[in-house]
Amino acid sequence: MWLTLCKSKIHRAAVTEANLDYVGSITIARDLMDAAGIVPHERVQVLNVRSGARLETYVIPGDPGSGVICLNGPAAHHFTPGDLAVIIAYAQFTTEEARDWHPQVVFVDAQNRVARVSREERPFTTE
Repeated sequence: MWLTLCKSKIHRAAVTEANLDYVGSITIARDLMDAAGIVPHERVQVLNVRSGARLETYVIPGDPGSGVICLNGPAAHHFTPGDLAVIIAYAQFTTEEARDWHPQVVFVDAQNRVARVSREERPFTTE
């Protein structure tokens, strides 16, 4: 059996742009992607802390160090600059792999620079 778990996330990054006229996706500063282990074109879920909106899209890299978090295309309807977003990447694991898995969590500062990277402390359990 395969289980879908949180692989990594960027926690409470500030949305810097919302571009309705772009074809689609979310642009994330490449250094944030690297810190979270997210690769270009990877499917992610994006949560808006303010409104509660949740959507799925794919990632395109932005300039490293720019702090860019830009919702593109239709997703721009659900986010405005200044909103806080949680960006989650998922992966599939066997039950055995899942038991010891800890997602990589990237915490950012007010300029969307990596402040800290950690692993969540509670492992998977079937009990």
